[in-house]
Amino acid sequence: MEILLLGTGSADGWPNPFCRCDSCAAAAAAGEIRAQTAALVDDVLLLDCGPEAPRAALRHGRTLADVRYILFTHGHPDHVGPMALLMRHWLRTDRPLEVLGPASALDQCRIWIGDDDPVTFRAVQPGDDVVLGDYRVRVLAAAHGADLAFAGEGAHALLYDLSKGDRRILWATDTGPLPQATHAAMAGASYDAVFLEETFGTFTDHGTEHHDLPAFTATLTALRESGAVTATTDVVAIHLSHHNPPEPELTAVLSDSGARPGRDGEVVSVGMARRPVHTLVLGGARSGKSAYAEALLAAEPAVTYLATGGLREGDPEWAERVRLHRVRRPDSWRTVETADVAEQLRAAQTPLLLDCLGTWLTARMDRHGVWNDGALDGVHADIDELVTAWRSCPVAVVAVSNEVGSGVVPATASGRLFRDLLGVLNARIAAACDDVVLMVAGRPLRLPAQ
Repeated sequence: MEILLLGTGSADGWPNPFCRCDSCAAAAAAGEIRAQTAALVDDVLLLDCGPEAPRAALRHGRTLADVRYILFTHGHPDHVGPMALLMRHWLRTDRPLEVLGPASALDQCRIWIGDDDPVTFRAVQPGDDVVLGDYRVRVLAAAHGADLAFAGEGAHALLYDLSKGDRRILWATDTGPLPQATHAAMAGASYDAVFLEETFGTFTDHGTEHHDLPAFTATLTALRESGAVTATTDVVAIHLSHHNPPEPELTAVLSDSGARPGRDGEVVSVGMARRPVHTLVLGGARSGKSAYAEALLAAEPAVTYLATGGLREGDPEWAERVRLHRVRRPDSWRTVETADVAEQLRAAQTPLLLDCLGTWLTARMDRHGVWNDGALDGVHADIDELVTAWRSCPVAVVAVSNEVGSGVVPATASGRLFRDLLGVLNARIAAACDDVVLMVAGRPLRLPAQ
């Protein structure tokens, strides 16, 4: 199964467009604009379809033309956007569509289709077991009913246990701590992926049927104890709001419970071969680039840290920098001090953090005597080898590099040469990355793909 996260935000998204809090400001500065939570499975099944979902699909390069099934979790307006059915009706398509969910959600949709539309509505409730083409859907109870009383009969909220062949996921939004009957129904499920709502972050006095961070951890602990979640389950936090801390901090907190925050546009592949994510983090001096890069791998049980700077005898200031980096890294991380990065990339078995490309380039320029005779063939050959190894690296890898092209022109020829070569290296690595982040004053800015 391929699950495209169309949105990972709460009803008001993250950031809230009317809010000036620090969390919203950080999300906006980083370009992390989360839409209302929904997902597209294999391009044929929608998990919730709020008003933002159709446009989100287009922004992420997908069409909804092949959608055959929509599963609504409950009737709140961020999860039910019936206008999507009207958009479909205008095409006069003859392709069938099955819409499932609680009665309160379906009742909002019926008036948006034509008499001749091939749309079937099926009200489901906890305990139902439905087959939809290649998918089996087990319907579970959510703890999210009190605030739906206005919707009338059938206003319960649902979770979906969705399987295709031997692959199985849980879609769990919106809900507070799960009912015992739901835990019992999921015992031993060994889900490949769990998408669990985590709305309120550090705000625990909300009095609603949602998860905050402590409740999320408690629910996840119970799922592990029952065998619903295993060591290989990908646990993704969704329905996130500005009550959470900024993403780097949230990532670190969630990693303690073996989870991670979902991102809009992220594709979660279940039972499918997928190249691990390769990320480049750029920034100036003291911009926070190393700390941000380390946070990206915080959830990994083991990481190899490639330190390319080495030790500099007689330089206490540099030694202190190295010491601070070392004490910040988890004890489970292995440090390798080397300039032979390409070999490490090719042979990697655990995720890598390369810090940094600037010191690696300096070492290669030293090795080839560039400062003496200006011959660059050897350096360019090393860059070619590094980029090739980076592209084929079989594990998740994050590289840190300096952004040196935005300041004044260096006064020396050697400075200008280094600046130009590092710009070339950064551009070539960025072209082979899934994600490129520019750190400015401690704030991450995600750079769009070309």
